[in-house]
Amino acid sequence: MQLRQALAQLHGVSIDQVFVGNGSDEVLAHVFQALLKHDLPILFPDISYSFYPVYCGLYGIDSVKVPLTDDFSIAPADYARPNGGIIFPNPNAPTGRALPLAAIEQMLAANPDSVVVVDEAYVDFGGETAIPLVAKYPNLLVVQTLSKSRSLAGLRVGFAVGHEDLIEALERVSVLVERTANWSP
Repeated sequence: MQLRQALAQLHGVSIDQVFVGNGSDEVLAHVFQALLKHDLPILFPDISYSFYPVYCGLYGIDSVKVPLTDDFSIAPADYARPNGGIIFPNPNAPTGRALPLAAIEQMLAANPDSVVVVDEAYVDFGGETAIPLVAKYPNLLVVQTLSKSRSLAGLRVGFAVGHEDLIEALERVSVLVERTANWSP
């Protein structure tokens, strides 16, 4: 609770807009389970974080890999189509290319009925966080980690910032996963 409060204060959001997990990989796993399992496929860049397709396979989520442009950047217009959600790293870990906030807003505005997840594991190395956009876009979830720029990999702390409804969905999945892990016949 204290960590959630500290993160909320740091990012200028309410505590109800912060979810904390055992590293950003656990947070992302909960995101895929809670927010990205729909009838339509989710979208993510074809050159991207290698765990996105792994999570799709693990949780039975259809996906479409969207090609990057010739300069290895993400074109927001390529994501303006029916989808079950969008996830992308910003900056993109393999390419180092970052989307400016205006481009992220373009993607959010074009997909008001889809959850858009911005994975900011490397944002402190060359990008601008999308967390300020959470107040304007209830479909935005921003995921960060303490393991990269903060050099705290051993702590296994990841977190997400978003609308209270998105955070509540992550909390429900987290409780379900914990109960399932502790279940014995």
